[in-house]
Amino acid sequence: MLLVGLTGGVASGKSIVAQMLVELGAHLIDTDQLARKVVEPDRPAWRDIVARWGEGILNEDRSINRGKLAQIIFSNPKARKELEGMTHPRIDEEVKRLVEELEYADNGRGIIIIDIPLLYEVNWQDKVDLVMVVYADEDTQIERLLKRRGMTREEAQARLNSQIPLSEKVKYADFVIDNSGPMQRTKDQVKEIFGKLVEYEKSHHNSDG
Repeated sequence: MLLVGLTGGVASGKSIVAQMLVELGAHLIDTDQLARKVVEPDRPAWRDIVARWGEGILNEDRSINRGKLAQIIFSNPKARKELEGMTHPRIDEEVKRLVEELEYADNGRGIIIIDIPLLYEVNWQDKVDLVMVVYADEDTQIERLLKRRGMTREEAQARLNSQIPLSEKVKYADFVIDNSGPMQRTKDQVKEIFGKLVEYEKSHHNSDG
């Protein structure tokens, strides 16, 4: 099984690229979905979070109010670290479990894309075979945030500043997809890279077996 870490920046178009890879035949593990799953009511991470920040951060249905939690951690690095300590080990466990399930189902063959928005920030590059970065220039990212999420320019800039710049992530990537231009150009790049991943997986598998 070939494990490929897929990352990018906010509004770089990573989700679109992930979907294209699935359509070409890859398996996808979405860590954003897992992050929501591990904090469902009464799960261990949920209990840790409520014990730390109180029931005031809960919605009426006892789910965590993500907006309230984001306000607490966004401008407080210490609180963010605490939250990561509660959630990341549980997300890692879920990823491991899903990889094992897919390996069992496919006899150890195939390509698994692990979509990790903060791959470099949480040092996941060493847990995958290859890293793919979806790139968009900063102006494009900001314009997308203004259009799609209705942010002010200041809010959009603050969101970008909270992550490692894409120009840095690109330096350490095995593959880069430039998603600043037309969708067809992105599709062509994804198709070409997926062909290389298939070849890599074949040679990887043959050398293992």
